Amino acid sequence: MSKVKSYLSLIKFSHTIFAMPFALIGFFLAVFENTSVIPGWNSRVFPPMFPWDELLLKLVMVILCMIFARSAAMAFNRYLDRHFDAKNPRTAVREIPAGVITPKNALAFTIISCVLFVACTWFINAICFYLSPVALAVVLGYSYTKRFTPLCHLVLGLGLSLAPIGAYLAVTGQFAFLPILFSLAVIFWVSGFDIIYALQDEEFDKSNQLYSIPAWIGKGKALRVSELLHLLSAAAVVYAGVYGHFSWLYWLGVLVFIGMLLYQHSVVKPNDLKRVNLAFMTANGIASVVFAIFVIADLFINK
Repeated sequence: MSKVKSYLSLIKFSHTIFAMPFALIGFFLAVFENTSVIPGWNSRVFPPMFPWDELLLKLVMVILCMIFARSAAMAFNRYLDRHFDAKNPRTAVREIPAGVITPKNALAFTIISCVLFVACTWFINAICFYLSPVALAVVLGYSYTKRFTPLCHLVLGLGLSLAPIGAYLAVTGQFAFLPILFSLAVIFWVSGFDIIYALQDEEFDKSNQLYSIPAWIGKGKALRVSELLHLLSAAAVVYAGVYGHFSWLYWLGVLVFIGMLLYQHSVVKPNDLKRVNLAFMTANGIASVVFAIFVIADLFINK
């Protein structure tokens, strides 16, 4: 059990809470867009084109894909950054520099997670299987970006933004505009809060030739960039609500989501980083989970 806990800590399993709710939004959006109403009845034929056992299998596969892709990305990031983590007092306690997990085992864990991810896509549909290497290239490639560009935060956002599109593809096998809007919301949201998290390592990144927005332009300006990205994220969820003709439940979720964005910017200041973890984990966890609950409830009741 202690080994299992070590690997869960290595991949920060609790952080799955950020993208998983958006994957569920993409999944249920696809399901409810393909339902119909019996003429003369105010009830839904649910679902007309998907047998229950097929839907349940795809839901399980989507969840497993999320877990395995994210596990691969996090383990690879820890493996690749192990020398930097050992030098940084904030990260020296992580599993690899602390000697709890060997680099060889972390790399093996990465490879196994990648194989399991691809295997799960095989059981979903052809397009998800064929696009699985692209998804892995994005989520694994992020780990290299801090070595050459301060736009690494956007690459992280891109990786997590694959969740709603991928889940939608899992059900329908085709792209659509609405899940892309949710993916844009994720890109800007994740990029914004990752900049806030990176404030803690501004000086370390500078001294070790690592790139980040805070190391590039300083804490104050970095927070302004984060605010702009979160403004774009808020605009994306608002536009998605208008485009998707959602009802009042959706807009309650939007209020919570935007409220959590505003909250994290109210508690983190350039000269006061004591509440960065509160802003990072608590506010963003609430934002994603509560927003997803309201969106899915809206889909169930009104679509």
